Amino acid sequence: MLTNIEHIGIAVRDLAQANDLFARLLNVPPYKQETVESEGVTTSFFRINQTKLELLEAANPDSAIARFLEKRGEGVHHIAVEVDDIQAEMERLKSEGFTLLSDQPKPGADNKLVCFLHPKTTNGVLIELCQEKHS
Repeated sequence: MLTNIEHIGIAVRDLAQANDLFARLLNVPPYKQETVESEGVTTSFFRINQTKLELLEAANPDSAIARFLEKRGEGVHHIAVEVDDIQAEMERLKSEGFTLLSDQPKPGADNKLVCFLHPKTTNGVLIELCQEKHS
């Protein structure tokens, strides 16, 4: 079951510059920065109440974020929705005709398991399913 919008991902060319810009804009510092090797991305998270923004910078030139920036430039990259059971939600969405970009959830940023839906099946919007990893 989808529980809420978990975060909005924004692709940026220069994470340090974007961190400064969003810290001034939102009047809060980022609370976390990490590299997700499996996605070839370095992320930074901001939180205002329950709303989170994730800034994404390419960690290598072959990453999906690098390709996105090359094609579309900086801007909104994805919307992440939190789910209770990512496996069950992946199966449900697949049965509804959505195309998943992976057969199994992958480790993501901010202690999450993630799976993306192909934008061709979601009106051009990249959707990320995410579930908190259980220790």
